[in-house]
Amino acid sequence: MDPCDEPEIWRVLRGQQKVVINTCHGGFGLSRDAWVVYCMRHGWDPDDQNLHDRMLQRDDPDLVAVIEDLGTAADGEFAQLKIVKVPREVSWVIEEYDGMEWVAERHRTWR
Repeated sequence: MDPCDEPEIWRVLRGQQKVVINTCHGGFGLSRDAWVVYCMRHGWDPDDQNLHDRMLQRDDPDLVAVIEDLGTAADGEFAQLKIVKVPREVSWVIEEYDGMEWVAERHRTWR
């Protein structure tokens, strides 16, 4: 059976994880307002120079909540953020080209 054809109930029962990606060329980034809200949720100082939005775990429930709450107001200067739902059992990685991102299933790579 094609996974896309499975009944919705099975996807719900297995669970999904939400992952934040950038869907346009330019790169991931949060607006100043989104950054402040996110830092407040973690008890961090938003002006701490050692913190940067590119260090964030993209499946962080607080990050997902900020994006859901603020919508497009969460988008950074060169970003269009989107929440992608991925089956919980999938080991994923974010891949990108010129700042445009997608979620891919992690696999083994040798060099």
